Amino acid sequence: MADAGLEQTRTAGGVDPARVLAMCSGITFMAFLDFTVVNIAFPDILADFELTSLSTLTWIVSGYAVMFAALLAPAGRVADSIDRRAVLLWSLVVFTLASLICGVAPSVGWLIAGRFLQGAAAGGMIPAALGLILSTTPRERIPRAVATWGAAAGFSAVVGPAVGGVLLRVLDWRWVFFINLPIGAALLAGGLVVLPGHVKAAGSRLPDAIGSIALGLGIACIVSALTEGDQWGWRDVRTIGLGVIGLLLIGAALLRSRAHAAPAIDLAVWRNPTYTIATLGLGMLSAMMFAWNLAAPLFATTIWHWTILETAGALGIGAVASVVGSLSAGRLTNPATQVKVAILACLLFAGSNAIWASDLFGSRSNFWGGWLPAALLGGAGLGLGFACLSTLAAGSIPPLKFAGGLGMTVAFRQVGGAVGVAGFAAIMVSSAEPGSLSAFHHVFVAAIAVNIICALLVSALLGQRLGLRAGARTGTGA
Repeated sequence: MADAGLEQTRTAGGVDPARVLAMCSGITFMAFLDFTVVNIAFPDILADFELTSLSTLTWIVSGYAVMFAALLAPAGRVADSIDRRAVLLWSLVVFTLASLICGVAPSVGWLIAGRFLQGAAAGGMIPAALGLILSTTPRERIPRAVATWGAAAGFSAVVGPAVGGVLLRVLDWRWVFFINLPIGAALLAGGLVVLPGHVKAAGSRLPDAIGSIALGLGIACIVSALTEGDQWGWRDVRTIGLGVIGLLLIGAALLRSRAHAAPAIDLAVWRNPTYTIATLGLGMLSAMMFAWNLAAPLFATTIWHWTILETAGALGIGAVASVVGSLSAGRLTNPATQVKVAILACLLFAGSNAIWASDLFGSRSNFWGGWLPAALLGGAGLGLGFACLSTLAAGSIPPLKFAGGLGMTVAFRQVGGAVGVAGFAAIMVSSAEPGSLSAFHHVFVAAIAVNIICALLVSALLGQRLGLRAGARTGTGA
């Protein structure tokens, strides 16, 4: 209750939750947009640096993902301890400057360094933005706020290919980064006006530096191993070594967190079964989403021989359905109902993958009978699932731990995504005919199984006593 009182004092000074939500969602949109828009520009970047090996150039994409995942949890803990507003706005400044570095990069080294810096800044932006949203939103609006935030992240997948395509057609790949400069400046100006300050709990302190470094490096090592394993080889010493080192570092962070007064990992949050199950569920959904995001366009272009433009348009259907599903889930306020809808969402995505694994996705193009229903079903399932599970996770975190707790949740999603990408690659390579129709079907059959397991995991919450934290019941947070 003391935490709640501090938050109530801070949010009572004329803060407009709607404006905070809009500003933080805009910043989130920009961070996630750089995941998709750079993928579209990658072939042009490859052509400009044709003398550079593909293994080096992949770090333009991987570097962002690795740093983003590595810093989510530590940055969230720092934001809770110091000032969410300051962490968010300074991260936005760094992200914008890193975009400039990428845009003017005279060499591949500069471009990769800029992408690493962008990813690190994005890792600070996301948990701080979520913490500000939740700490300024009245309890009854929490589900809708989380759904809106999720829709903003999902909408980046809708407009990313379109924005990238237009910039590449009219200008060149450097403008994929330059476009962030005016957007970042506008968001910074708005954030200075709209975003509230932060009141710390009495005696709050920065998290354990050694444990935080170990946690960040551990996550970075694991994501790097999973991301590069397909290219290096799963038995390669680099892949195995990074994976083992990552696990050891995270284990060390956990051991330090058991006794430290300001732990890098807040174990008390993980003792809440709602938080733990919702976070694990989000990781599993992310694994399937990332795998699908690779499988779907490859299937369309290699099996059905669709053009890039046709494929981009078709992918937009699932992305739009996801946004609609997320916003619809925002209307749900009862935690028990959110659990049931999350279970349904997992089954909807499993049903979508069942269509993909069937004869409806054969060697001949089948948009109306195959792609359309599968995209609508899968997109709606992902939107509903992410929104409901994110709301459940947020509702189990004390107000003054919002950024740290949700930073770990989003980090789990990114690690899950890396697992999904690695799983997709492993299944494709291990198939009798890699890249064949049957290989794609094997991927979708595996996705069905994982989605069913996820539904069973989430169903364990049906027996739990669900509800938002006492602090949220005062109307000051989740």
